[in-house]
Amino acid sequence: MASTYMPGSEIEQSVSLMTNSGPPGAGQLARHRKIIHIDMDAFYASVEQRDDPSLRGKPVAVGGGSNRGVVAAASYEARKFGVRSAMPSVTARRKCAELIFVKPRFEVYKAVSQQIRAIFAEFTPLIEPLSLDEAYLDVTENLKSIPSATEIAKEIRARIRAETSLTASAGVSYNKFLAKMSSDERKPDGLFVITPKNGPAFVEALPIGKFHGIGPVTRAKMERLGINNGGDLKAQTLTFLQQHFGKSGSYYYGLARGLDDRPVCPDRARKSIGAERTFGTDLFTFDEARTALEPLITKVWSYYEQSNLRGRTVTLKAKYTDFQIVTRSRTIDGTLAASVEVEAITFELLEPLFPVSKGIRLLGVTLSSLANGSEPKGEHQLELPI
Repeated sequence: MASTYMPGSEIEQSVSLMTNSGPPGAGQLARHRKIIHIDMDAFYASVEQRDDPSLRGKPVAVGGGSNRGVVAAASYEARKFGVRSAMPSVTARRKCAELIFVKPRFEVYKAVSQQIRAIFAEFTPLIEPLSLDEAYLDVTENLKSIPSATEIAKEIRARIRAETSLTASAGVSYNKFLAKMSSDERKPDGLFVITPKNGPAFVEALPIGKFHGIGPVTRAKMERLGINNGGDLKAQTLTFLQQHFGKSGSYYYGLARGLDDRPVCPDRARKSIGAERTFGTDLFTFDEARTALEPLITKVWSYYEQSNLRGRTVTLKAKYTDFQIVTRSRTIDGTLAASVEVEAITFELLEPLFPVSKGIRLLGVTLSSLANGSEPKGEHQLELPI
């Protein structure tokens, strides 16, 4: 698909977005920015189709193909049938009888993501990854001194295609919210620009359900209040929004006017490290669950140990056969310093769940309350029952 963007004055033209008055969070920017949001197209599925020519043009789902599996990603051919990520595999097969399931290869996806990240780094050091397949870039001041953010986005997309044989969609705007929204406008393989001139009108016409960051619960609450699109949101007073949505009210007030003062944060802190698994058969005993958790703990600890992060909270997640989910957490005074400590806490959280009246279909372990490590390994005294 050819690159397309909204007509109107370019972001690169001199536009002042500074304000010296107005409610908090309503867009008080120190300077106008040029933000690009890059989003790879059906990333996991596209990598599989790239590496296996027999999959090209066919509906592909990355994930477990068993009746108890879940779709991790779907190709655009599969999406035409209504197949989506996080959908149970049995539902996906019902929607598309010809669906081809492929086991995920996360190490390959990570390697490709690093290739793409290296391309970004040639243009700007201000890169905020959101996941393996998407990121924000601030190119207001860029390493190649290219004045046009739109031209930078075009060049990045061309480089990604040339070096990885994959396509990416890009959104260009003067803040993160609108850059994110614009990257969805021409998917797949598209480019869309929302300028300062067009930003407020774009938001006014946007259905509340499409606002990035407004989930199903908040959407339902807004619709009960008569807020169905950006125009309805803009019609509300700051006091009204703060009354109904607390601290988020100021943020929504700004979004309704096309304003978002969040900077691109290259040091965006990781909030948690976790792993989970759906089992082919339900688990009914403590010993079965304990054995199933051991490789998950090993996987989580391996990543944790390689990072410079130190955490204090262990969370156990269990999903029963009827899809009821329970979580149990424990936070320690110091930082987690050994896998045996995580094991001990996890199993202590697990034990009260038994005996069970219904089977467990999924278990997960997450480490959180993360911060950059300053405590040398080995200095944390373990206090475990012997």
